[in-house]
Amino acid sequence: MRDREDARGAGGAVGVGEVDGAGGTTGAIGVLVVDDDFRVARVHRAYVERVDCFRVVGVAGSGEQALSAVGELRPDLVLLDLYLPDVFGLDVIPRLRTAGHECDVMVVSAAREADAVRGAVRHGVVDYLLKPFDFEDLRGRLERYAVQRGMLRDTVVRGQDDVDRVLAGAAMPVPSGLHRLPKGMSAETAGLVERTLREAEGSLSASECARLTGVSRVSARRYLEYFHAVGAAEVSLRYGATGRPERRYRFVGAGRGVVSGGSRA
Repeated sequence: MRDREDARGAGGAVGVGEVDGAGGTTGAIGVLVVDDDFRVARVHRAYVERVDCFRVVGVAGSGEQALSAVGELRPDLVLLDLYLPDVFGLDVIPRLRTAGHECDVMVVSAAREADAVRGAVRHGVVDYLLKPFDFEDLRGRLERYAVQRGMLRDTVVRGQDDVDRVLAGAAMPVPSGLHRLPKGMSAETAGLVERTLREAEGSLSASECARLTGVSRVSARRYLEYFHAVGAAEVSLRYGATGRPERRYRFVGAGRGVVSGGSRA
C-alpha cells in the first residue's frame, strides 16, 4: 500500500504526542501535524517532508497536545484534523488565538458537513482538504500556501486593489520585472515558464510544460502553481478514464507583467 510505503520513508517520524526540537532548517516552513490516528499522522508527515521548504516540527494526537506543541515549537502552519478525541478541531483555533499564537491553520479532515466548512472559513483557515487525499493533492496546496505566505510578508497597501488582493490571499502585483519571487525560485526560470504558458494553444499540464521548457516536472509544477497563486494562470481539471484528474494551467495574466518575459531580478 503506497501510504504505508510513504510513511516508512519519512525518516525519523515523531510519535503522536511527541515533538521535535524547535530549531529547524533555516527558511523552512515549520509544520505541526495534528491527527489522532498515528498511522495517518505518519503518512501526512511523510507527505509534508517531501515538499521543498517544508519541515514537520512535531505531531500531536489531540487538541490539548496540539495547543501544548504550538506553544513549545511555534510552527508556521498547523495541519489540523477536526475529529480529535478530546475536542472538535475547530475549537482549537480560538484557543490558539487567545494564547497569542499566529500560526496558520490548514484543515485536513473527513468532515464534509457544511457547518464544518463554514466554521473553518469563519476561523480563517488557509485551506480545507478532505480526506482521503494523496500526496499531489496536499503538495499543490502547500506550494500555493508557501507562495502566498511569502508574498503577503512583503505586501504594501497603496489602495483598494492591494487590500482586495490581500483578502483574496495573494499579494499585490508590482511593476513589470520587479516582482519578488519566493525563495528558491529564479526570474530566469519563471520567465521561461511564463513565456511557455503565454505561447501555448490552450492549457498545459506540468509534464507538458517540463518537456517544453527543459526543467523538471516538479519545478514546472512549482512555477505553474506560483502563477496560479498570483492570479496569472487559471487551473482546470482534465478527467481521464482512470486515476486522478490532471491539473492544467492557462495563462490569463496578459498585461499584468508578473515576470514580463523573464526580466532579471
